[in-house]
Amino acid sequence: MDIDEENTVSTSIDTDASVPLDGSETVASAIDAISLQPAEPIVASINPTPVTPPMAPIPSVPRPLAPLPPRPPVTRPLAPQNGDSRTSDSDPDEDEEPRTNRAASGSAQEYEISEESQIVRERHEKAVQELLMKRRAAALAVPTNDNAVRSRLRRLGEPITLFGEREMERRDRLRALMAKLDAEGNFERLMKAQEEEEEAAAASVAPSELEEDVQYPFYTEGSQGLLKARREILKYSIVKSALRLHRAKRKREDPDEDLDAEVDWSLKQAANMVMECSEIGDDRPLSGCSISYDGKTLATCSLSGVAKLWSMPEVKKVAALKGHTERATDVAFSPTSNHVATASADKTARLWNLEGSVLRTFEGHLDRLARISFHPSGRYLGTASFDKTWRLWDVETGEELLLQEGHSRSIYGVSFHHDGSLAASCGLDALARVWDLRSGKSILALEGHVKPVLGVSFSPNGYHLATGGEDNTCRIWDLRKRKSLYIIPAHSNLISQVKFEPQEGYFLVTASYDMTAKIWSSRDFKPVKTLSGHESKVTSLDIVGDGQDIVTVSHDRTIKIWSSRKAEKENAMEVD
Repeated sequence: MDIDEENTVSTSIDTDASVPLDGSETVASAIDAISLQPAEPIVASINPTPVTPPMAPIPSVPRPLAPLPPRPPVTRPLAPQNGDSRTSDSDPDEDEEPRTNRAASGSAQEYEISEESQIVRERHEKAVQELLMKRRAAALAVPTNDNAVRSRLRRLGEPITLFGEREMERRDRLRALMAKLDAEGNFERLMKAQEEEEEAAAASVAPSELEEDVQYPFYTEGSQGLLKARREILKYSIVKSALRLHRAKRKREDPDEDLDAEVDWSLKQAANMVMECSEIGDDRPLSGCSISYDGKTLATCSLSGVAKLWSMPEVKKVAALKGHTERATDVAFSPTSNHVATASADKTARLWNLEGSVLRTFEGHLDRLARISFHPSGRYLGTASFDKTWRLWDVETGEELLLQEGHSRSIYGVSFHHDGSLAASCGLDALARVWDLRSGKSILALEGHVKPVLGVSFSPNGYHLATGGEDNTCRIWDLRKRKSLYIIPAHSNLISQVKFEPQEGYFLVTASYDMTAKIWSSRDFKPVKTLSGHESKVTSLDIVGDGQDIVTVSHDRTIKIWSSRKAEKENAMEVD
């Protein structure tokens, strides 16, 4: 076969190659001796029989052995401790003892623990015990009342207090003591005995000696004068609100009434306001001002404690109201008479007539007063104080009708709804509250300012309320929706006073410590006019009933009157 022939050729070549050849001639002759034959083509059969070809002989040339790896060093056991003289110099490869014999010999020997290891072990056990004790103490019910803690310590035979020990430290000591007794197994038995003693002591007490439970009302009972005042306020507010709603309905349904044109005319008058008069009001900075209901008299007060009356519009001094022993903080005219009220840091408010005589003195506040305001009926006076309360007084009798709490910090401003049914207070807790005078309830808590609120004012439309404070913003609140309607970034410094135009509320005026007062439209709350002229902080303002005059007072001791009448005269002259 062809395969056998090829094997024969290869074998002959190998046998010849194994003969040593000398020189190039011998190699050449050997090559020539080999006869090369052409290989015949191999035709693959359909089902070839697998044939295993024989293996060629392996040459007998010896091969060099690979070098052995270096032997790792033998690890010796550690040196014996605590005086143990046992040594072992035997090689692990030579040690052929059974493992069972070695374990038996090792168990027979005893290991001694060093002093340091003993200390570490004891410290660990102590930490574990303390941890378990803390867990057990945390699960115990310990009284929170300090008197109960003292009583429990006394019953457990421990001192009720230690030198310099505070309430929480005393409670922690009781907790640790109870946990210790619980761990020792004596806590349950001791507490059971103490409960039995308490029951026996309670049973020995006569029933007449037991304290009777007194049921207190959940509200503070008011006086008969307050009840009468609430009824009068209710009757007054029903009539006023009916008139306001009737007037609003008539303006909406009457085709001859153009509300937008009326608002535009009022805002145009406000935009034409100019400074008409400036007068020095006192030797000290002025803190408050108010205009009488007929617009003929102006009242101012200052840090000197003196209030003064001026004639309008020429601003001539009429009278000086002296009586306060501290600085005066606010002044307000009665909406129905020519009486004027003043507030002072001497914790009192006083009622004066136009001649300068004191008619009433309202005493009761525990700290200095801030702003004051008359009820629309003129029968009641509201005062805000730094004692965290505002109070309602009867103007005719001087009686304190209502002491109202509700603010967490000092109360600075108070204002009454034009219907007389509601009152609003604002304070240094950045909160404004709306109170129902007919029931005494707090119906709204207006949260939004981030700093103390210093001014509050109701709009004549009946449902808007404006507040201003130290965060330099004026917020408009909708009482119907019970939320903030608009935020006016009004000034660059705190807002000291906020007031709506008293007749229709078509515009709003704010006074600020940035030495300006600004007029804002109550329709879209856009700026209308900036009243610039003061050289120091503007502390208060007031608006004449028809909305054509605005009075501002400042720490520069001046009274300034801003009016639109001069612009009207100029326009009339141009028309002529």
